[in-house]
Amino acid sequence: MSKAIKTMIDPNDAVMLLIDHQSGLFQLVRDIDLPVLRSHATALAKLSYLAKIPTFTTASVPDGPNGPLIPEIHQHNPDAIYIPRTGQINAWDNPAWVAAIEKTGRKTLLIAGTLTSVCMAFPALSALAAGYKVFCIVDASGNWSKMATDLTVARVTQAGAIPIDMFALLGEIMGTWNRPDAMDFAAIMVEHVVPPYRALMESYDKAQSVQKVGHETKLDRLESVRV
Repeated sequence: MSKAIKTMIDPNDAVMLLIDHQSGLFQLVRDIDLPVLRSHATALAKLSYLAKIPTFTTASVPDGPNGPLIPEIHQHNPDAIYIPRTGQINAWDNPAWVAAIEKTGRKTLLIAGTLTSVCMAFPALSALAAGYKVFCIVDASGNWSKMATDLTVARVTQAGAIPIDMFALLGEIMGTWNRPDAMDFAAIMVEHVVPPYRALMESYDKAQSVQKVGHETKLDRLESVRV
């Protein structure tokens, strides 16, 4: 039991770190389709806003060839805080970045970054050394090759990070369907993470509708017999 608790995400202890999701760097990505990567980064912004998870973003030389952050992140999470860097490749080498995270008092970091082998991996390794629990969101990060991603996942996992995908992250933070905002989580799932889930929901809604109509028809027939 204690091991399960230790390795699961507690949303009340989590911080979302979205690192270098920049339009220029996206052009280097070869291990995931760009529309999917962009959609997943947007989903993280929506998810952290919905779950009230403190969110920090940063960019590497955004005025240079790496380009600006994609706008969807701050559009969909107006509470996210952008922390500029002063040339550091590893975001953790920026004192302002570390200070912002420390100020939350939380010890679980959810990290996604482009490129995976540098912008995601370096802060993850540094955070582990600083005593944080780290989850690396692999399919919301992009890399220059699948080989590089495979090596990076092996590296951060051996260091103690926990790799995770978007669907697992969403389900783990959501926790239960028995919550008033469950359909808001489902909307993120359908729009950004597992689009085929929409068909499942539609088939369920149709089945419910047919059952309701059938039940009402049966009641009408019983009523007519009574009359």
